[in-house]
Amino acid sequence: MPLPGALLFPHALLPLYIFEERYRAMLEHALDEDRMFCVALINPERTEWYSSEDFRHIASVGLIRACVGRGDGTSNLILQGLQRVRFTAFAQESPFPIAEIEPLQSRAGDSPVEREALGAKVLDLYEKFKRNGREFPEKVDRYLADLSDPEMLADLMAATFVRDSLRRQQLLEELSVSQRLRLVIRYLRDEAGDASL
Repeated sequence: MPLPGALLFPHALLPLYIFEERYRAMLEHALDEDRMFCVALINPERTEWYSSEDFRHIASVGLIRACVGRGDGTSNLILQGLQRVRFTAFAQESPFPIAEIEPLQSRAGDSPVEREALGAKVLDLYEKFKRNGREFPEKVDRYLADLSDPEMLADLMAATFVRDSLRRQQLLEELSVSQRLRLVIRYLRDEAGDASL
């Protein structure tokens, strides 16, 4: 599902409203098969896509966790990100793309000690965001406090606090967990507008 500005990260939830005819067909296809589909970023110079050249080929596959159909044929759904993937070929492009995918595995990057230090810095920035009134819902906030997986931490923070779609795409494409954490730190500082964070 190519979209302008919207990205799905592994471990994150993305609410979607399905109203276009082609995406209604896509949703029906996904529900009939394995309840999964990908969300891909439409290239920023485009407002619409017409072929596979118009959107990025690294995305996340997501599982439809909840789907509520409405009387007018539209649907609201919650998609949970599962895995970074690369589109390697397209079995169809119309009315909606069906891609062959290759799973992408993250690499640890630096030593465990370095990753832990980077993760601690991300959590420190999050605490500062909370003091400024920006935070996760309480349930996620409690979960985050106990989170020890630096990859999941980087993805959840990117999904929640990084607004710029190209920066989000860069974070999605970065396979080194250490480098992803460094980028999250830089972008969170930018989002806060305060280099002292």
